[in-house]
Formats: sequence, structure tokens, C-alpha cells
Amino acid sequence: MADKLVFSISDFVVYPTHGVGKIVNIEDQEIAGHLLKLYVISFENERMTLRVPTNKVVDSGLRKLSSRKIMDSALTTLKGRARVKRTMWSRRAQEYEAKINSGDPELLAQVVRDLYRRPDQPDQSFSERQIFEKAIDRFACEVAAVDKTDVEKAQTKLEKILYVPPPEPEIDEAAATEEKTNTDAA
Repeated sequence: MADKLVFSISDFVVYPTHGVGKIVNIEDQEIAGHLLKLYVISFENERMTLRVPTNKVVDSGLRKLSSRKIMDSALTTLKGRARVKRTMWSRRAQEYEAKINSGDPELLAQVVRDLYRRPDQPDQSFSERQIFEKAIDRFACEVAAVDKTDVEKAQTKLEKILYVPPPEPEIDEAAATEEKTNTDAA
């Protein structure tokens, strides 16, 4: 029985727990007396090669890159207001890790959005920063692959979307006019 191959050599794919990789080969290998056809996937960011049996693609969660429509939706999520639950950090950290390891760009965008800090905001804890970096790196890799650009440009794109300048202090016009009048009179 011949397996129908879903991917071809040089296709970019997403493996949930490792992010974006590239199919570098399709090979036959005998494992425990069974002949298996395997996708050989290279993950440049993690300097890792993974072999996934072609008949286990669905079970492993291996998928094609997101469509432009899905990626645009995820980028819109980044623009939203951060939603941070008031639960213990250890519980939130587990939820963030689960979202990152899902490989879903929408969930990655939620983690990045929720953990992002502007330069004028209080610093994150070490573990918050680690989770944020993992999420933004994973998300930037898929954005780069979809946009056909490099990861640094994709990361810059994400940071531009995330950065909202702090609000300008409101100036009470009447008080400002009165202060100016008092200064001029003196």
C-alpha cells in the first residue's frame, strides 16, 4: 500500500512543538523490521533534524504553513488588548506553554500580546521573559516563512505592531493658560 505524500522536498512545514522547519528529504528506513517512509525535517533555528513517518503526519500535528488569511487574523490578535488572567503565575505559565506548543499562530499571537512589555513598563520576571521570547521567536519564524522574508524582519514587523507609545499626559488648557498668565505677570 503506497502512502499518499502530503508534502514535498523543500516545503516549509510547522511541527507544533518545534515551529517552522523545511522538508529536506523523503527517505525509506527500516525500523524494528518495518519499512517506513519518513519526512526528514530540518529546523534551522533549533539546529535539529526530525524524522516523521509519512503515515503519522496527522497524529504528530505536522501541518503546512498558515495561509495569508490565517496569518493576518493572528496579526490582528496582536493589536488587541492584553488579557492577563489573575491566576497564579505557574498556572498561567503552563497555559502559555500549551499555547506555544500547539503551533497555532492565533494562540502564539495571544501569548506574545499578553506578555509584551513596552520599554517604559515594569520589567518581566525571568520566566515571563523566557516564555515571551520563545513565543515571539516561534511566531516570527512562521511570519517570515509566510512573508518570504527573514526572521529578523518578521520580528521587527511584530514589534512594530505590538508597540503602542505611552499615552501623552493630558493638559488642562485652563490651568495651563492661568499658569502662563501668572508667570508673565511676575
